[in-house]
Order: sequence, then structure tokens, then C-alpha cells
Amino acid sequence: MVTTVPGRMLTRPEWLAARIAEMGHSWGTTSLRIAGTLWWCMVASALVEQIARAYAHDEPAPEAALDRLDCEVRPDGGIERVRMPADGGTTVGCVTAVHDTLAAVIPPVAEVSGAGVPSLWAIAADAIGNRALDAGSPDAGARLAAAIGGKLPAPRFIEIGGRTFVRRISCCLVFEVPGCQMCTSCPKRPAAERNALLANLAAQS
Repeated sequence: MVTTVPGRMLTRPEWLAARIAEMGHSWGTTSLRIAGTLWWCMVASALVEQIARAYAHDEPAPEAALDRLDCEVRPDGGIERVRMPADGGTTVGCVTAVHDTLAAVIPPVAEVSGAGVPSLWAIAADAIGNRALDAGSPDAGARLAAAIGGKLPAPRFIEIGGRTFVRRISCCLVFEVPGCQMCTSCPKRPAAERNALLANLAAQS
């Protein structure tokens, strides 16, 4: 059953610890660092999805201010979806809200999980890149990340086999979960191996 909580819960260590523990249980890991990283990959993607799509389509972006967000939480602790007002606002205001939300949420997630703050910012950058790519505009991801600025790195992209992929700068650590393998696009793979796997994926699509 999905429950809904206000966005401000994303900054509360006790609540975060409980959700990350649930995520770890669902994946079969007791490592808070792994569970917290997997949890943040999902949350970061949900946080930036609507903004990246708006940038890709040159539409008014919703304002992702913490006090205006509602988060749909799954039984495994993951965030199914982040709802935010559709009224939008100025581009500067929306971008500032995204930055402030990420800057408010990342430190307590790092504190609870033991994941590094730079690693969590990198995950957010890759999430922006992927969601912009899903919306059909890698350039929108680069523009959005540049506008957010601060500690957020720029998402990178690579063309392989006629298809664009995010050239990831972050690792979700899923390969450290018992029984799981490294992602095809994992930056920890040797470049030649990763490119060959992505070329095969492009050929199949």
C-alpha cells in the first residue's frame, strides 16, 4: 500500500533511517550505505522528473520546494512518486527550489546512510540526465544542471550505436547486493566493456 507524506519528511533523520532500513530489507542487504544509495537513486529520479520534462518541452516547471511536495511512499520504503504543484513559477524560482531541496535532503541522507555527499549529488546529476533523455532532450538535462549549479555536477552523455546514453558519474552500488550484478552502464566497468554492452543494447532497441 502506497502512503503519502509531506516533502519535509525527506529531511528528518529518524524517518529516513526507517525508510532506508525498509529498502535494505527488501533488497536483502544490511548495509546502510548500499540501502541508502539505492533509496536515493529512486528519490532523486522522482524529485527531478517533472522539472526535467518541463525543461525538455520548454514548458513552465513546477516548483519543487520541500514545503510544497507530497511523496508517495511504497511498502519497501522507496518513493514511488513526488507530487508538486503544477502552477509553476518563474524559471529562476523553480531552479532555486530544486537546488534548495536537493541541498536540504542530501546531507541527512548522507548522515543516516554513510554515503558520501558528493556521491549523492552525482546520483542527482545522473537522474537529471536520464529523465531529460527520457523526455527526448539530453540538452535540457545539461541546461537544467547548469542552472541549478552549486555542488551538482553536469550530466554527461555518450552516443553509441546511434543511441544516446547517460555517461554515468554515479554508482547505485546494486552490484554489492548479494545475488545482483553490476549495471550495464555502471561507471565502475572498464570503458571498453561498458561501451560494448551499451552497443549491444542499442542494437536490440
